[in-house]
Amino acid sequence: MPTRPSQNSPERVAQWERWRSVVGHNIRELRIQQGMTQEALALRSGVTRNVLIDVEHGRRGLLYERLFDIAEALQVPVNELLVARARRRNKR
Repeated sequence: MPTRPSQNSPERVAQWERWRSVVGHNIRELRIQQGMTQEALALRSGVTRNVLIDVEHGRRGLLYERLFDIAEALQVPVNELLVARARRRNKR
């Protein structure tokens, strides 16, 4: 019978840290490209500025509902927040 992977294994924790970093970087990059401040994005998305700061720095994850709110506020498809930058650049 399959077993569920440990949520606390060092490899899994490191992978989630990498993904938080990717998502945070993408949000920051897209926000800056649009000339939007953190405060403006926070107001448009309904996410507090403090949460947004932590997300952009990869210190905090988000519920998937908030990812959709942020993507809508940035007027991009939600997958733009999830795809690593090098892969996004190659797709263009």
